[in-house]
Amino acid sequence: MASKINKNNGDLVAQNKKARYDYFIEETVEAGLVLTGTEVKSLRLGGASIQEAHADFKGNEMYIFNAHIPEYEQAGNHLQHEARRPRKLLLHNRELKRLLGLKNQKGYTLIPTRLYFNARGIAKLQLGLAKGKKQHDKRDTIKKRDWERRKSRIMAEH
Repeated sequence: MASKINKNNGDLVAQNKKARYDYFIEETVEAGLVLTGTEVKSLRLGGASIQEAHADFKGNEMYIFNAHIPEYEQAGNHLQHEARRPRKLLLHNRELKRLLGLKNQKGYTLIPTRLYFNARGIAKLQLGLAKGKKQHDKRDTIKKRDWERRKSRIMAEH
C-alpha cells in the first residue's frame, strides 16, 4: 500500500542539511528525475542519500552525480539498478541555459538540498545554486546559530 502524501511538501526522501553549512545557497530550483522502476520503489522505502551528490552538465543536459539510491530488495538481479549511477535531471531549456551561464561565469555550484515526492507522487530534486563558504564564514554561521539559541533560552526564562 502506498503511503499518504502530505499536500504541503510531499514525502521527504532525503535531505542535505550540511549544504547550508558548507555553502551560501542563493536560490533553489526544482527538477524532475529520470528514474527506473526499481529506483522509484526504493525511494518510496527511503534510505536514499544526497550528502555527497552534486549536479553538473554533460553536454547540453544536466545530471546528478554520486547520489545513492539503494537497490530494491524485492527485484530480481536482472532488473536491479546501479546505486550511484548518474541520473538525468529534467529542467526547462530556459532554466538549463540560465544555470549553465551562472555556473560558468560566476563560479556557482549546483548542490542538491532535498529529494522528495511532490503532491502528485512524482520524484523531485531541489537544487541549490550555491557558492562555497570559507572557514571563517562557517565559524560565523556557528556563532549566529549559538547566539539565536541562547537568545531564545533567555527570552523563555523571562
